[in-house]
Amino acid sequence: MHATLSDIVADVAANSIEAGARRVVVDVIDDGDVLTLRVKDDGKGMDEATKARAFNPFFTEPGKHDKRKVGMGLPFVKQTCDACGGTVELQSEKGVGTTLACTFRTDSIDLPPLGDLPGAVLSLFGFAGDFELVFNRRAHGHDYSVSRLELMDAVGGFESAGSLALAREFLESQEAELKS
Repeated sequence: MHATLSDIVADVAANSIEAGARRVVVDVIDDGDVLTLRVKDDGKGMDEATKARAFNPFFTEPGKHDKRKVGMGLPFVKQTCDACGGTVELQSEKGVGTTLACTFRTDSIDLPPLGDLPGAVLSLFGFAGDFELVFNRRAHGHDYSVSRLELMDAVGGFESAGSLALAREFLESQEAELKS
């Protein structure tokens, strides 16, 4: 099981990047009673047979992980959604992309904590490759949006500790403003 909702965001979005997506959009929306996580990509997508098995813990896409024969990410996401009285919806089309949308009731005792969302987003931004990731966040009547390429340009890349610290500081400040 994922320890935090940020772990779910990181896991699902990392799969999008690994699936060759050129553009990934992540939404984390807290509307009070329901928290929604949505990851949409333009990666390779899934055929109907793969999509039908995606929530089976004893299935992983052939060739995705060399030494692993199981795929626990989506089954754990579904288990968490179910435990929180939420929903999970997977839409995917081969050659077009995939969207995973999850909801969680915020009053559920089984709702994991949000966790380190700035850290999760920064780790995704730091993936190597030529892709764009847009992170949209809304909570408490406030919102913000940040683009990987724009933030990379603003801080001078993600290779140096100083740039990473600036990027993290920015993401943390955006989260803090949501609560004010």
